[in-house]
Formats: sequence, structure tokens, C-alpha cells
Amino acid sequence: MLRLAATSLGYGMTGLLATPIVVFFLIIALAYTFDPRCGSPGDSGGCEMGAATIALASAIPGFVIGVGIALYRGYRSRVR
Repeated sequence: MLRLAATSLGYGMTGLLATPIVVFFLIIALAYTFDPRCGSPGDSGGCEMGAATIALASAIPGFVIGVGIALYRGYRSRVR
């Protein structure tokens, strides 16, 4: 049980760190692809701040997804 808790915490922390990074770069790529105003002199960082806000908001769901993956893997290993 302690091993499952440690594994869940490790996967959760990985999700907590990796999800915002991936989301940030995905949002930046989509914004620059579909919005011609992004990166222009009049934009003043609006696209980047939107991407940063969404990335910060994705941290907690990333932790939950990581813990869920660890619990699923632990359940699958016990069933076998």
C-alpha cells in the first residue's frame, strides 16, 4: 500500500510539472497558427499571457491525471 501511495505521488508530481509545459506550448502553437494578431506589435503579449493562464490552470488536473494513471496501473498489476 505504501508503494502504491509513493508511486501515485510520483506520477502525480510528474503530471503536475509536465502538463502545464505541454499545454503552454500547445496553446502557443495554436494561437500563432490561427490568430494573425499573435506576435504582432499591437498584441503586447496577450496570446502569451492567455497561454500562461491556461497552463497554470492545467496543473491540478495534470496531478489528478497522474495519480489516476498510477492507481490504474496498480490495479492492473494486482488483478494479474
